[in-house]
Amino acid sequence: MYKTLKPGFLVLVLLVVAMLGACSAKSEPSVTPAAASSEGAEGSDQPLTKVKIQLKWVPQAQFAGIYAAKEKGFFADEGIDAEIIPGGPDIVIEQQVVNGAADVGITGVDSLLVSRDNGLPLVSLAQISQKSSYRLIAKKSAGITDPAQMKGKKVSTWFGSQQFQVLAFMEKNGLDPKKDIELVKQGFTMDQFFNDQVDVATATIYNEYHVVLESGTKESDLDVFNIEDAGVGMLEDTLIAKKDWVDSNKELAVKVTRAVLKGWNYAIDNQSETVDIVMKNVTDGSTTREHQVTMLEEIAKLIRPEGFTEKQVGSFVDESFTRTADIALKYGLIKKAANLDEALEKSVYEEAVKDVTK
Repeated sequence: MYKTLKPGFLVLVLLVVAMLGACSAKSEPSVTPAAASSEGAEGSDQPLTKVKIQLKWVPQAQFAGIYAAKEKGFFADEGIDAEIIPGGPDIVIEQQVVNGAADVGITGVDSLLVSRDNGLPLVSLAQISQKSSYRLIAKKSAGITDPAQMKGKKVSTWFGSQQFQVLAFMEKNGLDPKKDIELVKQGFTMDQFFNDQVDVATATIYNEYHVVLESGTKESDLDVFNIEDAGVGMLEDTLIAKKDWVDSNKELAVKVTRAVLKGWNYAIDNQSETVDIVMKNVTDGSTTREHQVTMLEEIAKLIRPEGFTEKQVGSFVDESFTRTADIALKYGLIKKAANLDEALEKSVYEEAVKDVTK
């Protein structure tokens, strides 16, 4: 069984905040022209503008839209030479963007709110995922068919900031997460679940859940609890940039956002081809094509859920952001109420989708 691919813990963000303070001041835009040999849109001899895009984790279908945008020329159409930088367990996305190692990045909304709460001048350009990917899973043999039956059980989840959806789920269902359950730190594999070291485990619908199924477990052998359906889901992947970079490069920010959203619509509509593109970029031996096919199928439902049009991909749904910010404040993830008007660069998104008709 290969390792599941999961973002590094948000706690790393908190460890670097102090050293990033100086970076919060005014800085020169990090955009630099690409080599003169690079051609611009439609074969023009104008040099492309180099833009570095930092992923929140290693290459996989979670970022299929970005890889599709590069492969299909959507960035080049906007005059951009995009460099896609893989993430990893020791990469703090916010640090990369604030210190100029990347121009834009993909991070979780909870992480964005924590960073802003600690004074980092970051904003969201577009909201990539619209629903929580979290599920709580239990084997049928555990006899947990209702959340109330989790009382007295061992429940595992990722720590850092990633446990708060689970805590909110417990409270929503009348359980005190400090007294009624034993909260266990979950690793990057599902071994604790496989080995019956926990009664309930956390899984993203696009990754760990299918790792469990790929191990031979049948869906009928599981009881599954959907965090989003419980009304306590927190928003996840969002496209971020440094505020002063956006202010100094507004047109470029719009172009980057437009290319990313075009990439995601293409990826969702052309999934088999896009998985081929993703597989060119994954680390050898880290995954299989079959797993990436499933990941993209599930990710597509989070990014363009039922009822969403192409033009709505990347949009800011106020209710979802408010819920995410409220949960972050309730559990002390942030110390003061988030100012979402300042955190969301809605004008960038609105300009980016002007030419999208559907």
